[in-house]
Amino acid sequence: MTSINTTPIAFNGSFPIHYMENMPLYVYLTFGATVLAAVWLFFIATNQSKIFLVSIGAWIVLQSVLSSIGFYSDPVSASKRFPMLFLPPLIFFVSRFFTKQGKLFIDGLDIKTLTIIHIIRIPVELVLFWLFVHKSIPEAMTFEGRNFDILSGLTAPLIYYFGFVKNKLSKSVIVAWNFACLALLINVVSAAILSLPDRFQQFGFEQPNTALGYFPFVLLPTCLVPLVIFSNLAAIRQLLIGKTIAV
Repeated sequence: MTSINTTPIAFNGSFPIHYMENMPLYVYLTFGATVLAAVWLFFIATNQSKIFLVSIGAWIVLQSVLSSIGFYSDPVSASKRFPMLFLPPLIFFVSRFFTKQGKLFIDGLDIKTLTIIHIIRIPVELVLFWLFVHKSIPEAMTFEGRNFDILSGLTAPLIYYFGFVKNKLSKSVIVAWNFACLALLINVVSAAILSLPDRFQQFGFEQPNTALGYFPFVLLPTCLVPLVIFSNLAAIRQLLIGKTIAV
């Protein structure tokens, strides 16, 4: 496996930019395309809400800047700051389930798009594998380790087609699939947290989880994970309250 170095460089003589050296361009391109696809699909699910687009855009810019100046890449403070990546959007999304306006928003989402969005989990798993190959995350976070989240992405088109196009699957099956997707994601998130350098580390002692503190991979916990979790939860709510699943 090749080694990846992380180096701060000067911007305009004084502003340090932290980046990962020697990472192949295709890794950046694949991940960037995945983020754009996820945001676009969720934008479609919201019936093209400009408020969502502006909000997620501002959040992405903020976290991108913080990661670029090394806010999340310090091994000593990484485990303490990591929750700042995903807890704010996750808390915001979950809070939507407890307000009248939030419930109206959730119930207005397009459940078919909330299902097909999980296909992004396939390129995410490929990127995680490449990061492992280049010694930036531990094997436990990949499909060669304890991460089986790629199954969610592989089955998403099947659930979409047989559940919504052909209407061959019952609501209980689709609900169970969404819960399974949540369990798979929680599993990999726990592996990511437990392989952070410093106080929480239980995995990856030979190679801690360092890549997720750098741009653009910081957008995995701060953008992709909350969107995917919310998509599962929103779909489950819609199905449980009796919303039709036919196209």
